[in-house]
Amino acid sequence: MVPRPAPQSATPPLIPEYFAGREVLITGATGFMGKVLVERLLWTCPDIARLHLLMRHKKDCAPDKRLALLKQSQVFDVVREQCPQQLDKLCVLPGDVTKPGFGLDQVALHQLNQVSVVFHSAATLKFDEPLAAAAEQNVRPVLTLMDICDQLANVQVFIHVSTAYSNAELCAVEERVYAAPLAPRRLLALVDALPPALLQEITPRLIAPKPNTYTFTKAVAESAVSERAPAAHYACAIFRPSIVVSSLRHPFPGWIENLNGPSGVVAGAGKGLLRVLRCAARRRADMMPVDMAIDTLIAVAWETGVDDTREARVYQCASSAHAATWGQFRARMLRLVRAHPFDGALWYPWGVICENTVIQKALETVLQTAPLCLAHCVLKACGLKQKPSLWTACKRLQAMNQALQFFATRHWEFGTARVQRLAARLHAEDTLRYNLRPETIDWEQHCVDFVKGTRRYLLRERDSDIPAARRRMKLLTVVHNATLLFAIFIMCRFTVRTAPAILRGIAVLTRLRNKTALAS
Repeated sequence: MVPRPAPQSATPPLIPEYFAGREVLITGATGFMGKVLVERLLWTCPDIARLHLLMRHKKDCAPDKRLALLKQSQVFDVVREQCPQQLDKLCVLPGDVTKPGFGLDQVALHQLNQVSVVFHSAATLKFDEPLAAAAEQNVRPVLTLMDICDQLANVQVFIHVSTAYSNAELCAVEERVYAAPLAPRRLLALVDALPPALLQEITPRLIAPKPNTYTFTKAVAESAVSERAPAAHYACAIFRPSIVVSSLRHPFPGWIENLNGPSGVVAGAGKGLLRVLRCAARRRADMMPVDMAIDTLIAVAWETGVDDTREARVYQCASSAHAATWGQFRARMLRLVRAHPFDGALWYPWGVICENTVIQKALETVLQTAPLCLAHCVLKACGLKQKPSLWTACKRLQAMNQALQFFATRHWEFGTARVQRLAARLHAEDTLRYNLRPETIDWEQHCVDFVKGTRRYLLRERDSDIPAARRRMKLLTVVHNATLLFAIFIMCRFTVRTAPAILRGIAVLTRLRNKTALAS
């Protein structure tokens, strides 16, 4: 029997009590945030009934095998050690968000009869995705999933995971759904009707003033949820996190699994590959640890179910005034990747940040692209294998810089009043389990864990190799300093040699100017 929402006058249940006996459907469960969502539900809600995870057939890996691999992920190490029976509550739902009806048959739909809470987090995160692909993965699945939920009588809560940057053209973003740049079904009709080449050509005009297809399709998806929420038999909410980074505490401090955004910056800088980044040093780096974002997401589902409103509420999860700046982030990370070096670093970790596009491109070419290309050619000539090649790494760094620069050179004020009220509403027992307060983040310690986590969980480097990495870092430090001294010597020598000629030129120009003045 599916638990029903508590009466408005009654005291709301604790979050674990609310989820007790419930079945939950999750899309995007194999993604970075999805894995932490599954882990936190299993860990903090011991009496949850079942989690249905939508998984598609990927390459040669069937959904059942993907579920087995998911259960072996590092993210579940604590659950596997202390309460392994919780993993038995994970149930695979073979399907694909890009197929009509997710490719689900009647047997699969019957499996979902008792589902009462739905989290939709499946999406493409590529900023440069063609509009057709972005719409097929970020917009159409929202409509399809809500169609499916309409058929499931026991669904009470539908949570759509969006992004705080869905309205990135605005400087101040409130917790509300803004007018869609294009109606969801009209966008899908255009995608279906227009030839790919023509659609690609008109994309900049279609998505303006949005910076890319990702933020554009996320905004359209939000409008789809908002439009359908009043008529749905379940309560809806939209969750907007800012830049999601490594964990604060759960499942481990510093846990990270993708190279998107800041984690790519840390990995690239730590390996000595990334030396130039376009960002504004004084702009706010609005990052949110993944476990704090997921704790907030779970609490949002709880409040949405308890209040049972017909309006699609928006919850913005951002560190806002408590965030560090990009300049502080750079300084901390460079210091920490030197103190906790990565294996096989190519060069001493150092770098510059600048806001001007022309200067950034020039510096990137001289300090980053040219040295990497030279090193790539030397290694290739010597017959040494590179996995991946330095040329590939160079192209990836350029793409990452291009994707990140829009968000690192601008300032936003994200309204978070609703999340603050939610945090204040939680019972004292729930506040011990779920941290919704970014003001409690110690950014210095988080950066330490971020670097260590990038090394351990993302790059999968062993702690036993740290002494060797430190010896290599000492050698790279000597080489780097020697290179700087040599460069300074060359510049001084060039200045000394050219100074007399420059002075003579100035003297000639002065005499000519004086003669011209006397003649006039």
